[in-house]
Amino acid sequence: MILRISRTGANTVLFGVLLMLLGDFLFSLNDAMGKWLVASFSVGQVLVIRSLGSFLILAPIIARKGPHSLFRVERVSLQILRVILTTGDVAFFYAAVAYLPLADVMTFYMAGPIYVAALSHFFLGETIGWRRWLAVILGFVGVVIALRPSTAMLSWPSIFGLIGSLCFALTLILGRRLRQTSDATLVTWQTVGALVTGLLLGAGHWRAMSVLDFLAMLALGIVAGSAHMMITRALKLAPASLLAPLQYSLLLWAIVLGYVFFDELPDSQILAGSVIIVLAGLFIFHRKNMVETTSRADVPPDGH
Repeated sequence: MILRISRTGANTVLFGVLLMLLGDFLFSLNDAMGKWLVASFSVGQVLVIRSLGSFLILAPIIARKGPHSLFRVERVSLQILRVILTTGDVAFFYAAVAYLPLADVMTFYMAGPIYVAALSHFFLGETIGWRRWLAVILGFVGVVIALRPSTAMLSWPSIFGLIGSLCFALTLILGRRLRQTSDATLVTWQTVGALVTGLLLGAGHWRAMSVLDFLAMLALGIVAGSAHMMITRALKLAPASLLAPLQYSLLLWAIVLGYVFFDELPDSQILAGSVIIVLAGLFIFHRKNMVETTSRADVPPDGH
């Protein structure tokens, strides 16, 4: 019986890992599709149709829970701030990939956990020891290298990518503060925010589209919604400490898809920056997990 339970638990964790990897791949595919579409259509138009696609995934969940459940939320002001940030995350990402290679923009977003580690000290009151602060600083060095310390560092696409990644990081922090709100409610309101923003940005910039273009934009929302559900489910099946480092597979997929669909390859500076960012992020995950899973007697006085 013990052996059977052990095997069942191992299979559950393995299924969670596979769901996480598949969800990350779908997010990468969604990013590549978005880059292809914003080359021909405005960010606002893509946001609108993408949001409609997301509602195709969300509608059955909302119907099952009841529309009234969407209005039972905690901390309304933080909910509104989160909607603004998630919308900025998506909008700035599309604005950046319209001009930059997919892997370049994804490198900025891979720094999200590093921003979270730094900002959590100020916004969540989490203790960050000198080792993690050192990793945070090294991570920022990686970001600067990826930005290219020159006049290109001030290019609008790079700034869009950097702002979008900061929005992403702040969204993760707010997700911790709003953990009592269901995922379906959070995703529904951020989809509403993206829809409204898309309507505003798309006004006067709406282009005629073919059936294929329309279906591709709908697919953006469907793929992203499916990926989000897979990752949410994965986090319930396997430990977050095991799954979190897997998100760096997004960078690998960005390089592969960027080359296959857009004939793009990251240059040496992007690769160097991304390696530093990934190593710093993995170290932060490792230290955080070690502190949370070891006894107080085994932890140095500074918390790390």
